[in-house]
Amino acid sequence: MKAILLAAGLGTRLRPLTDNIPKCLVPINGQTLLGLWIDKLINLGVTEILINTHYFCEQVEQYISGHPYKSRISLVYEPELLGTGGTLVKNSDFWRHDTCFVIHADNYCQSDLSDMLQAHENRPTQADVTLLLFATDKPSSCGIVQLDNHNMVCEFHEKVANPPGNLASGALFIFSPAVYSKYFKTIPKNMFYDLSSDIVPSMIGSMLGWRTNEAYLDIGTPENYEKAQLLAQN
Repeated sequence: MKAILLAAGLGTRLRPLTDNIPKCLVPINGQTLLGLWIDKLINLGVTEILINTHYFCEQVEQYISGHPYKSRISLVYEPELLGTGGTLVKNSDFWRHDTCFVIHADNYCQSDLSDMLQAHENRPTQADVTLLLFATDKPSSCGIVQLDNHNMVCEFHEKVANPPGNLASGALFIFSPAVYSKYFKTIPKNMFYDLSSDIVPSMIGSMLGWRTNEAYLDIGTPENYEKAQLLAQN
């Protein structure tokens, strides 16, 4: 089992904290956000992790060079950002044959994700992907989904003004090996793509929704960063 941690973003909304540090290395109650994700993935049984870098890439390289699981981690530097979807396309040889977590590393997640992995392993036959969902109090700023009676995603509304509900995509996925051939094989490499807006809509009807009742939030704003700090202390 593999994982991709998408960690190349500029962190502009979190300035001035990110003026001198990449967002993935901001501390959460004494641990880096990236370190929290790596520990979680190792505990789930992930054997190989790929992390994309761009902003302050040398800091990420230095951090990983001293990490106890560095032998399981590969870094790929993007001179120009490819977007979350473009990174998956360019690095498809890494994940295409395996079950793979795809994670936006600027999110804070309290769940250990073991129940999500179990749900994916027991997914309906029509499901190629499992997507983490959470309830949000700001639905217009999120990708909002609707589920059918089998918890399959039947609608996906990416940051629309009046979304039909508050069940949000956490942009955290588990891909089955079938995902590459069905949704990525024909996409040209070395171009910018956003995973949620450019690729996920084609997966509607093939995504199982798994809802977490534990805290899940994007730490990309000072407000949410402070919330994550408080949550991690409890």
